[in-house]
Amino acid sequence: MGLVLPLPNMTAEASVIEVELESDLKNVEVAEEITRRVSGTVGFSEDDQHKIDMAVHESVINAIWHGNKNDPGKHVWLRFQIFSDRLEIRIRDQGNGYDPSKLPDPLAEENLLNVSGRGIFLIRTFMDEFRVEGIAGGGTEVILVKRLNSNNSAQSRRNEP
Repeated sequence: MGLVLPLPNMTAEASVIEVELESDLKNVEVAEEITRRVSGTVGFSEDDQHKIDMAVHESVINAIWHGNKNDPGKHVWLRFQIFSDRLEIRIRDQGNGYDPSKLPDPLAEENLLNVSGRGIFLIRTFMDEFRVEGIAGGGTEVILVKRLNSNNSAQSRRNEP
């Protein structure tokens, strides 16, 4: 693809990378490339890089397709904030918003054969935190957080009494 992305030096303070994309599904690949570069630079394992990449992939598709309704006049913003212990990714669209608690359960028997509807489920599975916030004036922002060494912290939480 040839995308060159200068990444900031890691410091004690958070580093930020922001990108604005047109609402075109071809830009999902651009978002994925940026995500791979950022997550690799942060130091995530190959497995965690893949999980982060898939979560961003699903989130950007949702922002373009469901949020912005493929309107080429609307945009999607990605914001990667690198902290010493985690990566926080924000994906914002210009749509009408949604309530993730009202989405059908993709594991319910009646939904198992559906070809869509698993994106949010996958995002929640792959990331340590997932939040959805409405934006004043319209739009939705999805916040994804992946902690470094999250497998260790998840394992230690499971072993707590």
